[in-house]
Amino acid sequence: MKRICISLGIACVSYFLSFTNATAQDFKELDTSPHDIVYFRTNKISPPKIKVLYGRPKKNGREIFGNVIPYGSIWRVGANEATEVVFYNDVVFGEDEVKAGTYVLYAIPGQNEWTLILSSNTDVWGTYEYESKYDVARTTGKVSKAEFLESFSIGFKDKGKHVNMVLAWDTTRVTAPIKILL
Repeated sequence: MKRICISLGIACVSYFLSFTNATAQDFKELDTSPHDIVYFRTNKISPPKIKVLYGRPKKNGREIFGNVIPYGSIWRVGANEATEVVFYNDVVFGEDEVKAGTYVLYAIPGQNEWTLILSSNTDVWGTYEYESKYDVARTTGKVSKAEFLESFSIGFKDKGKHVNMVLAWDTTRVTAPIKILL
């Protein structure tokens, strides 16, 4: 009986190892613009108020705004899949009230200001499925300059019930005002 159990164990391990080795050969290369998640919380132990999932492209020596990302054209705000914003409470985005839920964030970059758009059409790649009929809210974000960042990043600046979502890449910073409704 002991011999059968040992033989069965060896057979199972051999089968598992041959399966993992075979599937490892099919694994694609890692994404050059990995996804990241950023949360806004009122403190480190409170539940999140906002979550953003986004792709983080790199500058790689390129001229980004006005070139790779043309001014006046819709942009997915990041790389690959469109950036998703989850609001856990109702908010005011710019001046528009938005219900708690998941939205895609798009932008129309300009040299001095950007139009920031929340869309209800989620689970999309890039801007291929963007249609204005799904727009939930729009606001204007002012462009400012700051230190250089190689990878596109999104962060938050807490201002009590107000929070600014900051989009940052290269030396460009764009701020979207958000008010959390309780």
